[in-house]
Amino acid sequence: MAAAVEGLPTAAPPATPAIGLCYIVGGSPSGDWSGRAQQLAAYTSGGWRFIAPRDGMSALVRSSGGTAVYRSGAWEIGTLRGSEVTIDGQQVVGARSAAIAAPTGGGTTDLEARTAVGQILAALREHGLIET
Repeated sequence: MAAAVEGLPTAAPPATPAIGLCYIVGGSPSGDWSGRAQQLAAYTSGGWRFIAPRDGMSALVRSSGGTAVYRSGAWEIGTLRGSEVTIDGQQVVGARSAAIAAPTGGGTTDLEARTAVGQILAALREHGLIET
């Protein structure tokens, strides 16, 4: 089970925290969070409790529905890592493939087809699915 935090890292604790809510302390904390950079801060009936993150610790970011993962001394927000994406048993994204050459012509030029293929290649490159 992962922790759930309210939002992105923040430097100052909320003015009126609610019991049970948790936050990622930012890099230059102030107030009750001074000296607790990068830690998780949970508000309890006894005040603030802090958890020092360990490499690989993850938290659901409630404000965005994304994920925060602590890696190499910092929180990565919304970054997904993996070697493939599989949906219903079908691999839909894998390792990046080599560049595909843009169409350059031939015996018969079809401008509409060349334009469409060029747009597809541009979209694939923009999303990082093929090299430029």
